Amino acid sequence: MERLYRSRTDRIIGGVCGGIGIYYKTDPNLVRVLWVVLTLLSVGIGIIAYIAAWILIPEEPETPA
Repeated sequence: MERLYRSRTDRIIGGVCGGIGIYYKTDPNLVRVLWVVLTLLSVGIGIIAYIAAWILIPEEPETPA
């Protein structure tokens, strides 16, 4: 079973959009663009949702080298 994690490698701020993109097997940049559009349309609620996701979604475990 696949779990949702914040990405360690594909991150700009917190890795939330990168992790969501990896989880849904889509381009993380598409997730970022959708997040920005939804944030602008919802008068900033997306920022609060991003911060909540940053706190609630665990970071991807480190892989041994």
